[in-house]
Amino acid sequence: MAAVRKAPHYPVPIPSLPAVAWGALAAVVLLAAGCGGGKTTRPSAQAPVQSRHWPQVAPANPAAANAVVLRALSLVGTPYRYGGNTPESGFDCSGLVNYVYRDMLDLRLPRTSRELAEVQGPRIAPEKLAAGDLVFFGSGRQVNHVGIYVGEGRFVHAPTSGGTVRLDHLDGYYWRDHYSGARRVLR
Repeated sequence: MAAVRKAPHYPVPIPSLPAVAWGALAAVVLLAAGCGGGKTTRPSAQAPVQSRHWPQVAPANPAAANAVVLRALSLVGTPYRYGGNTPESGFDCSGLVNYVYRDMLDLRLPRTSRELAEVQGPRIAPEKLAAGDLVFFGSGRQVNHVGIYVGEGRFVHAPTSGGTVRLDHLDGYYWRDHYSGARRVLR
């Protein structure tokens, strides 16, 4: 089990948030990052397709999950850059995942989305996702995208060239159709 470390940019340890606060926190982060409105490149990817109930599954390590989720949310709005792996240089999808887990938990993960999908750990059904799980997308058996699940059917990811790190819903048209599974790395 990875220990939570205090990041240099946080003046106090990261507090535990109740499940009800996730929606409010996400809204605040989106508004602060300027991502709450305006034109988007794929509006259908952000709008939920259906009203699905997303059960609140408690993570095995709540402190680590909170640290990962809060750090991922804080990066919403960071520019996408292929091969990028820092806030200064921008992120691609796996660079974002690697940065968040390394920064908050000093956990080293494989670099590509395909390698991340092969990380030892149980495959998770969508209704069993817990905050901090890695969610994967692709076509057929080919994984080509990864994000960090934050709760209530939402995940943070670096989606596309010319875009920014953003918060999307698993029920979005594109994401629902290309979801290929999840892995739990926090224990």
